[in-house]
Amino acid sequence: MATVGFIGLGNMGGPMAANLVKGGHKVTVFDLSEAALEQARAAGCSVAGEVSEVTQGADFVISMLPADHHVEGVYLGDKGLHKTLSKTTLVIDCSTISAETARKLGAELQQSGIEFIDAPVSGGVGGAKAGTLTFICGGAESAVERARTVLNDMGKNVFRAGDAGAGQVAKICNNMLLSVLMAGTSEALQLGIAHGLDPKVLSEIMLQSSGRNWTLEVYNPCPDVMEGVPSSNDYQGGFLVDLMAKDLGLAQQAALRSGASTPMGSLTLNLYRSWAQLGHGREDFSSIFKYVTPQTKK
Repeated sequence: MATVGFIGLGNMGGPMAANLVKGGHKVTVFDLSEAALEQARAAGCSVAGEVSEVTQGADFVISMLPADHHVEGVYLGDKGLHKTLSKTTLVIDCSTISAETARKLGAELQQSGIEFIDAPVSGGVGGAKAGTLTFICGGAESAVERARTVLNDMGKNVFRAGDAGAGQVAKICNNMLLSVLMAGTSEALQLGIAHGLDPKVLSEIMLQSSGRNWTLEVYNPCPDVMEGVPSSNDYQGGFLVDLMAKDLGLAQQAALRSGASTPMGSLTLNLYRSWAQLGHGREDFSSIFKYVTPQTKK
């Protein structure tokens, strides 16, 4: 059993903290949302009144926050945790942020003698609830091995992509590909529907053909084709369009810095930003299916 401080109890963080409790760990949580804190308390977590309290006696401090500036503020701000963290604590940031921020955070904490890994996740809200997430880690090999003590209770796969920041690079590569697959799958299904095909039948055909991909297997974007996915729940309860747009923006920033060519990533970024600007930012990213509906059907 480990003593864990957990910061950030959103759609992903809340279930992750609950799974740590199920795994037998002592978990103290912090979030700005009272409702999220109440849910965590009901799951068996202790609730901290201040963010600094999660560091007290912690073997691990895990954060799951929306963006770079939240992570920097929590750890490196005027009241940042770098002032209260013990040198025996391993910091695991599961947020999806820029590789530059992850490297900066790792370097700053290392100067204080504190170990750090970036460990963004794949698997969505469903994976967070089921404890089947994939953790994509960047950091020292020994630190990643140590982190398995808690990561294995929240997920089924733990990969080390390289040194600090490498986890973030691998994550944005994955999400860029996911967005392309989701947009392409949505277009293919809408084309079939426009010509009178049953989307369930077309999905089965593509699943057994060369167009097979993850979105068709477990996350079909067409309503009522698959149970238990956001598309069959009015596109609620999944990975937000706003977050996909953020991740695609990070991918494009990384591409510009390295000179990599990512034309499909650029196109899907424009799609998701446009869809968000039309008021769909809080819907699941599979709602891009509605954006590519034929004009005569809209």
